[in-house]
Amino acid sequence: MPRHLPRRVACPVELCLAVLGGKWKTVILAHLKQGPLRYAALRARMPVLADKVLTERLAELQTQGLVSCQKVRRRGSPATYQLTARGASLGVVLQAMYD
Repeated sequence: MPRHLPRRVACPVELCLAVLGGKWKTVILAHLKQGPLRYAALRARMPVLADKVLTERLAELQTQGLVSCQKVRRRGSPATYQLTARGASLGVVLQAMYD
């Protein structure tokens, strides 16, 4: 987990907001909840999101252990992003937010 997370929290909601806080993280997770996607497909689903921000948010989600990146060994092949088991466990929360 990133160093900026609090060591102690008063309630689980505080921890949830610390992990998922920030613009676009929950949107990215919601798209990946539907299944693995390549970078270009994620980018196409969020046209107002800058490439730099998408790259940063994906890196943060990987550091937090919520998203994994599967790279194909061939040079120039696109990577596929998908939820880890930890990320998939947020499915109920993401669905509740959607509802």
